[in-house]
Amino acid sequence: MKSVMKTLMLAAALSVAASAAQAADGVLIQETTVTNGTPRTHQIQIEKNRMRAETSRANGEKEVFLFDGAKQVMWIINYDKKTYSEMTKADIDRVGGQVNDAMAKMQEQLKSLPPEQRARVEAMMAGRGGMPGGAPAAVAKTEYKKVGTDKVGKWACDKYEGSRGGQKTSEMCTVDPQTLGFTAADFEVSRQLQEFFGKLLPAGGDSMFRIGTGQAEGFNGIPVRHVTFGAAPTTSEISSVTRQTFPESTFAVPEGFTKEASPFGGRGRQ
Repeated sequence: MKSVMKTLMLAAALSVAASAAQAADGVLIQETTVTNGTPRTHQIQIEKNRMRAETSRANGEKEVFLFDGAKQVMWIINYDKKTYSEMTKADIDRVGGQVNDAMAKMQEQLKSLPPEQRARVEAMMAGRGGMPGGAPAAVAKTEYKKVGTDKVGKWACDKYEGSRGGQKTSEMCTVDPQTLGFTAADFEVSRQLQEFFGKLLPAGGDSMFRIGTGQAEGFNGIPVRHVTFGAAPTTSEISSVTRQTFPESTFAVPEGFTKEASPFGGRGRQ
């Protein structure tokens, strides 16, 4: 699931023939991500309210993530096992509420500890993802600063640096979608996906693909390159974006696949 989410958080940007732009209503993005020196290729298919992200690994395994913004449902498909799991907005909100409640209780408990002991506990929590068991902790919003221009493939782009608490955490280079035949409406589903995960990942916008419009996100345009630093440095670059028309089956769970329990529990019914 993590690699699929990284596909969503890093996908973007853009080149398309004007004639094709008038003929199709979908967007096909080809992207490569390198994490700790290991490359993965991704294909992202987008319509106004639907998204499909497919990751191909070096060993031939295929992961697929589907999201339907109108239905407010996402599916994770395992093609090797021929299984899938389903998550609704209610599932996400329920788990997000539980995580937030647990974090609030733990923060209250930490207040009673001596400063040095509290610092050790907080460092341990950060190393495990924020909560015992690896549940995510709240993350400060990333602040972006434009630092110049660059070039990614054939695209001239605006370069930004992202930081949290004064520490540099990411870089990105963006292009204006309109200069390449696109509009923000072509990527409406990215906003829907961000809202879908709003309660579970209130500060997790950095991990999802979205268009920067200035004040809200802190940057403008669509990232054609996105670099994140940390324990697992990752670089993602777009190689091509074209207009496409997709068959209905693109955004459907394949027939005959078995439904498994949701990773968040409670939704494994047949």
